[in-house]
Amino acid sequence: MARRVLVVDDERMIVKGIRYSLEQDGMEVDCAYDGEEALTLARTNTYDIIMLDVMLPKLDGFQVCQQVREFSRVPIVMLTAKGDDMDKIMGLEY
Repeated sequence: MARRVLVVDDERMIVKGIRYSLEQDGMEVDCAYDGEEALTLARTNTYDIIMLDVMLPKLDGFQVCQQVREFSRVPIVMLTAKGDDMDKIMGLEY
């Protein structure tokens, strides 16, 4: 059975590249381009992992992560170009 992944990023070219790579490895991939869309998909589907950008429109990645944790223990990989230590701490905290 194929692993199911949710990829969340507002940069469509980044999503396209990640999606292509994951599908080449035999995974099923759903994509969201903002925080609200990500939450809707996470609530209505079962994922083996969520790849989540920190900087998103509507709800940021930290908010999405917090809300997903209210109903799921799915592993979440936070994607970010930010290197600030506080951002790293917040990501691990959520």
